[in-house]
Amino acid sequence: MSFSLNLRPRETFFVKHYSKSRKIAFVRDTIIGIIDFFYPLAKRWVPVQTFRYIACGGSVTVLGLLVYFLSYNYLFKTEFIYVDGIQVNRYIAAYIVSFCVSFPIGFFLSKFVVFQESHLKGRVQLFRFATLQGINIGLNYVLLHFFAGFCGFWATPSQTLTTALLAVFSYFFQRHISFRTKKDPEIVGIPAIEEEKG
Repeated sequence: MSFSLNLRPRETFFVKHYSKSRKIAFVRDTIIGIIDFFYPLAKRWVPVQTFRYIACGGSVTVLGLLVYFLSYNYLFKTEFIYVDGIQVNRYIAAYIVSFCVSFPIGFFLSKFVVFQESHLKGRVQLFRFATLQGINIGLNYVLLHFFAGFCGFWATPSQTLTTALLAVFSYFFQRHISFRTKKDPEIVGIPAIEEEKG
């Protein structure tokens, strides 16, 4: 008995030109349609891009917190987790699981829903988004240790407070660095025109 995977020539696991993918366009348009349906309620106070960022970021944050809660309370039962001989606190291990779920979803929503007008190549956006996430991991680690370890707050409220602080920082980083547009002012050391989509 042999096994064969019959794929049509264009049906691959990775889409080289994702901007032409009908599936991605369908998902993007559906998400934008749902978010924009509620936009008239906030139109007086925030521009559409900020509203989309709040909706997408809020959804990813809630998902991340849910995964964090489930990981902390049900997945990890001991105070310390050992991975290849490395000791990790339970609340940090839960954060790692949460991050692995929220990172790809957050990038997709940022790239295709919130910051669609960016002129940067996808790989540049991904690198800068990953850099932001690296910065956020460092800040999250420090703040989580501060709130949960030093101040003695419960783990989930500590992560919630940390997430709120990082959300504001992340918005400005993404808007002006990760997904910048030609109209953004030049930022020292971060070229804009050389990285245009080809």
